Amino acid sequence: MISTPNRDDLVFPKGGWEDDETVYEAACREALEEAGVKGILSEKPLGVWEFRSKSRQDSCSLEGGCRGYMFTLEVTEELDSWPEQESYKRKWLTTEEAFKFCRYDWMKEALRNFLTLLSTNEMNASVEKLSELPMITAADTLAEHQRLSAGCSGKPSTMHHLEESCTTSIMLRLVLPQPFS
Repeated sequence: MISTPNRDDLVFPKGGWEDDETVYEAACREALEEAGVKGILSEKPLGVWEFRSKSRQDSCSLEGGCRGYMFTLEVTEELDSWPEQESYKRKWLTTEEAFKFCRYDWMKEALRNFLTLLSTNEMNASVEKLSELPMITAADTLAEHQRLSAGCSGKPSTMHHLEESCTTSIMLRLVLPQPFS
C-alpha cells in the first residue's frame, strides 16, 4: 500500500489511464509512478466496482459515475527511487494489516478475492508438482502473454511460471469513466 498526501491512512496505488494505453499498461504505469515497483500483472482483475467520484465528479462522466478495476501485480523489481516518491511512500503489509487500512467494503472484498486467488494458486501449484506435465519454457509463456508496457508483463493464465508459493504482490485500482446504466 502507499501513503497519500495530506492523509494519515494508506491506499492501494490507483489512477486512470490515458487514451493511448491499455488498462494493463496503465496499471503497470501507476504501480511504477506511485509505488516504485515493476512486475507481472494479473490478466484478470480481482473485481470491478462502480462508484461515484467524490473529487472529480465532472471528469468521469456527466453523472460522475466511474468503474474501478483492481489487479494484482507480482513484484519482480523494487526501485530505490520513483517518479512520485515525494507524494507517495511505499509500505509493505501483511494482508491482515492491509484489511485494517481498507476504508471501503469494496477494498475488503478485493483483498478477500486476492486471498482466495492465492489459496487457489497454491493448491494448483501443489497439484502440478504431483502431475507429470509437458515442459513449457518461461520464455515461451512470457512471449505469448507479454504486454507492451516497459517493466511489466501480463501474467500467464497457466501456473507453470511460479517458482515459489510465496510471492510479493501489490494491488492496483484503475478508474474508467463510465456512466451508470
